[in-house]
Amino acid sequence: MHPIPVLTVQTAPFDDQRPGTNGLRRKTAVFEGKKNYLQNYIQSVLSSIDLRDRQGCTMVVGCDGRYFSRAATEVIVQMAAANGIGRLVIGHNGLLSTPAVSCIIRKIKAIGGIILTASHNPGGPGGDFGIKFNVANGGPSPDTVMERIYQVSRTLEEYAICPDLHIDLSRLGRQEFDLENKFKPFRVEIVDSVDVYLQLLRNIFDFNAIKSLLTGPDQLKIHIDAMNGVMGPYVRRILCDELGAPANSAVNCVPLEDFGGRPPEPNLTYATSLVDAMKGGDFGFGAAFDADGDRYMILGENGFFVNPSDSVAIMAANLSTIPYFRQLGIKGFARSMATSTALDRVAKAMKLSLYETPTGWRYFGNLMDSGRCSLCGEESFGTGSDHIREKDGLWSVLVWLSIMAARKQGVEQINREHWAKFGRNYFCRFDYEGLDPRAAFYLMKDLESVIADKAFTSQKFAVGDHIYSVERADNFEYIDPVDGTVARNQGLRIVFTDASRLVFRMSGSGAGTGATIRIYAESYKNNIHCHFLGVVLGPLIAIALKISNVHERTGRRGPNVIT
Repeated sequence: MHPIPVLTVQTAPFDDQRPGTNGLRRKTAVFEGKKNYLQNYIQSVLSSIDLRDRQGCTMVVGCDGRYFSRAATEVIVQMAAANGIGRLVIGHNGLLSTPAVSCIIRKIKAIGGIILTASHNPGGPGGDFGIKFNVANGGPSPDTVMERIYQVSRTLEEYAICPDLHIDLSRLGRQEFDLENKFKPFRVEIVDSVDVYLQLLRNIFDFNAIKSLLTGPDQLKIHIDAMNGVMGPYVRRILCDELGAPANSAVNCVPLEDFGGRPPEPNLTYATSLVDAMKGGDFGFGAAFDADGDRYMILGENGFFVNPSDSVAIMAANLSTIPYFRQLGIKGFARSMATSTALDRVAKAMKLSLYETPTGWRYFGNLMDSGRCSLCGEESFGTGSDHIREKDGLWSVLVWLSIMAARKQGVEQINREHWAKFGRNYFCRFDYEGLDPRAAFYLMKDLESVIADKAFTSQKFAVGDHIYSVERADNFEYIDPVDGTVARNQGLRIVFTDASRLVFRMSGSGAGTGATIRIYAESYKNNIHCHFLGVVLGPLIAIALKISNVHERTGRRGPNVIT
């Protein structure tokens, strides 16, 4: 056998490879059809790792099963080999959930990992594709690393690849290759997608308590929708095989390249089959996951919806039901700025620190690495803890099941008792997607000018019989308490004297097809009776539409998605 040749291929840089909140997302056709687009970005990621660290190191590779993942995985393997990486650990058939990648990076002390996912964005040839680079703590790249990747991409003239190197993703075990270079043999290990992650969960939860809840004469009937993403194998193995839920409790568990033709987004707009199944009253607990398994939605009996901002607050208030937290203690909580302040009230009652960060899971990593934070969450259906450095959908579901087992209550009752104790933060989000980027930019710029005016802070808005007085308004800026780095321009927020809030921000998680503006409205009531979401938030939403002129300026009659 001759050693496999390593080639250097000439290329030219692309000017649009700056990673966003969760890596680089584009239309699949861009990655698949633009010559060298994929190769350039992978080379930029690999070159961003210092050469001394790169040689002989271990990396993890996984995907959510979307279209083009297999072809892209092969290119990554060929380029990793040519760039001196010593070992790749890859999930069976390429599949690894984002939480599992984070878990494996930490367990084997890898230098990082590449995840092929565009999260909740649609799949298939006409859908979206994404490449995410997680660093050695298992978490998403911090801003400094993303900037380094982008700077490399702007001046890239060549990439290294071993085009003759081919691996079998379906064969578990080790594959070794001799290359025409000075490095040791290049090794690829195909591992079971679920094993390492399952072992971690066993050490966190009381599996016997959850199993008792899901089996036996008074069993809780659950309905879990994997939305044809990566979570199918995890749901079947962990909830069904390990914890005893009947096999028919889990649906859409076969990963499909187009996720069955629907966006793999666990919310009320897209997870309609779960909503319909839960409304029938046959099930006491329902959950759906996004494509890569880091987001989740929870429904109670008769379709009772758990707002994600409430979900993290309820978890925080009940963490003592989980053995992991009983053993290690609870250090503090964190939430993204756009997430409701429900978690703040729990932190205050528990006399724990509460950190408010920009949107993006990477901001939680420093807090957890430095021992400041045990639990964190975002309003976009993501929650996690310091067991890994990613949000974790299945972990969140197991937290809920643990709480239900300990309290012997249903989802709705747990929610209502939480509101009775802490008050209720009414919260919703409007998404305006696919906007003309220029129009969106100037809308936000003009809105910032309005709220930055000194006169704005004394302004009153009257809507019906409600009067809202502005207490403060700013463009959110975050100073990391660990390393002092500053993140500016993280969203416009208006806080009223009654603790109501409006937040406006441009999303960084699109696929380059237009801009997304998100508007968040929040209002707090300390009595939970007879309030409907629309009635409570209607006046605030009217103010948001008035001061932003979003409909007039974008030509839209309403948002694409309301959550």
